[in-house]
Amino acid sequence: MDDVVSLVDVRATYEGERHATLAGVSLSVSPREQLAVTGPNGAGKTTILEVVNGLLPVTSGTVRTLGQEVTPTSHRLRAQIAYVPQNLFFLPDTPFLVRDVVLAARFGRARTGRLANASDRRHVVHALEAVGILDLEGRPVGRLSGGQQRKVLLARSLAQEARLLLLDEPTANLDPDAKQEVAELVAQVRRELGAAAIVVSHEAGPLLDASDHAVTVEAGRTVEGSRHHQRIFATSQ
Repeated sequence: MDDVVSLVDVRATYEGERHATLAGVSLSVSPREQLAVTGPNGAGKTTILEVVNGLLPVTSGTVRTLGQEVTPTSHRLRAQIAYVPQNLFFLPDTPFLVRDVVLAARFGRARTGRLANASDRRHVVHALEAVGILDLEGRPVGRLSGGQQRKVLLARSLAQEARLLLLDEPTANLDPDAKQEVAELVAQVRRELGAAAIVVSHEAGPLLDASDHAVTVEAGRTVEGSRHHQRIFATSQ
């Protein structure tokens, strides 16, 4: 079976930057596998997720996601990818209810202009039940705690029926109990969807422990067996 994600000697540079953010990254993710991407701040971890999701064009190398070559116009492909950016938290005055935030994930898979139907609403209820926040469906999303907002984003992944989860520091700024709960919910969502995942993190914790394997990124390159990688996993055991 083909890899869900394949990067081969990928180089990428943000507009206006003189030096490549990714300067030779190669990695792969098999079906249903969870890959941890570790490394120091500024190493290029988040950039890998943006490249996989088609948000940043590559200058050289090849990127394939879900069996397709990725380009900036891969909109249908992105409908199958649940991307949770780093430190995405809703402001207190965000004018959306929890159920509406989750419902919005259904429309990436639908034709333009289609209204929500009974099937969409059933998917939303199921997703909220699965992550344990159905009782919060009518609450403004910005009034929830950081841990609860992470659950909303995971519920979106379920409602979206994503085939690939891209999670950028999903347990950052959470207390230890919330970190453990998010890790368990990620595993639950992956099992239900049969999805693969790439998890970016610079800290030890239960989400890294649950990963099938890991790569380390240093200075825009993937490095096997680096001291940083060994240190992260040594402290999580």
